[in-house]
Amino acid sequence: MTQESIVLENEFAVDNTTENKLAKQAIHVHKFGGSSLATAECIKRVLEIIRQHCQLNDIVVVSANGKTTDALFALYTQAETLQAEKLNADLSNESEAAQIAKLSAELVQSVALLTQLQEQLISELLNENNANTISHLLRKDIEILTTWLSGDLALHHNDILALGEVWSARLLSALLNEQICPSNSIDAREFLVIENEQNCLVDYAISAAQLRQQRQFGKLAVITGYIAKDNRGHNCTLGRNGSDYSATIIAALVAARTVTLWTDVNGIYSADPRVVPNARKLHRLPNGVAKELGRLGNPVLHAKTLLPLVNPLSEHHTHLHVASSFDPQVVGTEIGKFGQIAKQELSVTYLNDLLIAHSESFIGESLLAAKAEFAPICLDEEQGYIVITQAQQKSLSQWLASHDTEVTFKPVSIIATVGHRVAEHGDIRARFKRSLKTAQPLCLANGENNHSLIAVLPEPCSIELLNNVHHDMTKDARHIGVVVAGLGNIGQRFLELLPAQLNRISLLENVHLVGLLSSKKALINNDGIDVNQALTMFEQSAHEYTNEQLLAWLSNHPYDELIVVDITPCEQFSLLYQDFFEQGIHVIGANKWAASSSSEKYQKLIDTAAANHSMWLGNTTVGAGLPINYAIKDLRQSGDEITEISGIFSGTLSWIFQTYDASVPFSTLLLDALAQGITEPDPREDLSGRDVQRKLLILARKAGFELDLSDITCQNLVPESLQGLSTQEFLAQASQLDSYFKEAFESANAKASCIRYVARLQCVEDDNNATNAVAKVKAKVSLEVLPRSDAFATLTPCDNIFKIESRWYQDNALIIRGPGAGRDVTAGGLHSDLVNMCQQLAHKQNKVTIKGINE
Repeated sequence: MTQESIVLENEFAVDNTTENKLAKQAIHVHKFGGSSLATAECIKRVLEIIRQHCQLNDIVVVSANGKTTDALFALYTQAETLQAEKLNADLSNESEAAQIAKLSAELVQSVALLTQLQEQLISELLNENNANTISHLLRKDIEILTTWLSGDLALHHNDILALGEVWSARLLSALLNEQICPSNSIDAREFLVIENEQNCLVDYAISAAQLRQQRQFGKLAVITGYIAKDNRGHNCTLGRNGSDYSATIIAALVAARTVTLWTDVNGIYSADPRVVPNARKLHRLPNGVAKELGRLGNPVLHAKTLLPLVNPLSEHHTHLHVASSFDPQVVGTEIGKFGQIAKQELSVTYLNDLLIAHSESFIGESLLAAKAEFAPICLDEEQGYIVITQAQQKSLSQWLASHDTEVTFKPVSIIATVGHRVAEHGDIRARFKRSLKTAQPLCLANGENNHSLIAVLPEPCSIELLNNVHHDMTKDARHIGVVVAGLGNIGQRFLELLPAQLNRISLLENVHLVGLLSSKKALINNDGIDVNQALTMFEQSAHEYTNEQLLAWLSNHPYDELIVVDITPCEQFSLLYQDFFEQGIHVIGANKWAASSSSEKYQKLIDTAAANHSMWLGNTTVGAGLPINYAIKDLRQSGDEITEISGIFSGTLSWIFQTYDASVPFSTLLLDALAQGITEPDPREDLSGRDVQRKLLILARKAGFELDLSDITCQNLVPESLQGLSTQEFLAQASQLDSYFKEAFESANAKASCIRYVARLQCVEDDNNATNAVAKVKAKVSLEVLPRSDAFATLTPCDNIFKIESRWYQDNALIIRGPGAGRDVTAGGLHSDLVNMCQQLAHKQNKVTIKGINE
């Protein structure tokens, strides 16, 4: 034997000059499923995972390669058929003899194919010396297998099924020795003791002691999954998917910190992703929820697998990971002990091929005995039923016969929503029942520890039903009610756009129109208002209301969130904002009154909204749909400092002064604008400048300046003699405006200039404090004379223009220009706010501390 190599106890050669190449330093159990070990390419990926994630005192548990166990089951069935045919055949009969010969040849061929597949893995992966060693051991096993297949099959049933794991562990251990680190393979039957094959209860004390004897210091143990011995020394299997159970048992025996199940999926999903394409990966699951998922049919989790996660010897908690060996960089699902976030997850699962059994023995104390004996899927003492698998029907009938009671069976299926204590949440129960309306379930039951709500169905659970229930139970968006206040020109257009928006924008899929308000009447419907018939339904069904009645309904609304869209011009309605915010209601406002109220009232609204997690968006209060509010907010959030805001903020005054050229009297132009609907019904509302003054105040506050209306000088273009008149009197005497505006126009025109009504806010240095330059704000709205080359001078009539100067925009100001009024753009701006708000609400959640595995 040379210095470069040694022969290990398991007869594999390892290059002694190759140092341990394992990267991680953590006590961990890794279990690799059959799909992860199916081909040479898969096994190479497994080697790299082990190199990256293991250390020598970790443990690797393996399933049989690919479909090897299925092949061994098939061999057993073929041999069983052959023996039965031999027992009953008349070999003197030529046809019967030929049948026996055919079955014998098929069995031999199947054994040869299985051997060939194993030989192929060995030759593709190992060097020649190690391949020869492993192949020699394989051939010995095949000789024994052939003997078992022709002998007492029942006696060797579990011996035959165990071969797949033995071969898999032996091959992987040889590869590790050759390429990664010292390793030894361990047959779990040498240490793992269970009570019997039916209950698979582990003798932890004996198993732990025997495992300590089997492990070799300085070598990475590769242990067979799926197989064990009972307390009488008989070979046993742990059932289908028993290798996962083996891994968590072994983790409990060595008090491992974590177990990773490496498989062909990258985690646990909110439903079986093979049949529910929109299933979402659940990143963290509490143990109890995971156990219930496994009990109720989750395709990755199995109830037995999760039992040992709390070590019965030490109460040590082991965290379980599910990850994909095909994409090991993707974070999978972790199952363990967590805080609130994991407890908020919901998933949907189902089981077909079940029976509902009704009997008097399922009422009273005998129900407890039945529950202990058969572990039913669900039960109900009042209705006297349990739901079991079809395989349990015979044993249940015999058990009930001993109690001298009758039983009726009916085929059923179940669909369940699973989550932490979901049965205690009335809203989830109601949503689950609504999602099942078309399925007409026979009954609804609570699952174990209230971690599930189970519906018993009279028909097999269809894929369509599963997808529909999953969508209803697990979608991220909250149910959001919307109340629209103000059904004038803009309000009507908002409602006209709403149906298409709800269909087009996925964020709005759970938005429901539930209220319509005018100044005197209201239509409120908890079940929702048809958005396509909203105005018609309002006309037919609206009733008069008081603010007290409105607030009483809003305080008891049945939605996760409620949004009031205020499209009124009314100061009185804006006074309700304080009540809205106190109730956690959100507001989208085109109404300028609240945002331009006194500093004291405005700050109180801001504070109340923040305290109650209410949102308040009002981007249409200035500029209709133009993104001026967004721009100011973005600049401030990015660290810029705004020094000046100016522009033409009134679409009406923009049209008037862009159009006026003194060729016709000003009053004629004004009356024409009134007739076209460009001005307010009383044009003095526009000419007073108050609307522009309020808009400048709103933008100033957005930009971080603490101002009141009184801080903004406002030039009223209506002379005092006309201010106190009625609207009709004013319109009759509007010619009194003509001379003033004609003179102003001609004076400006003589200077190659024009007149425009401009809002302007500037930060200037205080001349009275020259030694310590202090910035103060000057703000005014007034008629200005501007050069015709000015950006404010050449607008399209009705356009607004906003100019922002800041530390970043000094020499070349930021300008936003476009239509500042109009039903389409204003309604569009309101819809922009609605999408923005729903986007924020979709991510709304409580902040909690997440418990990690190291705590």
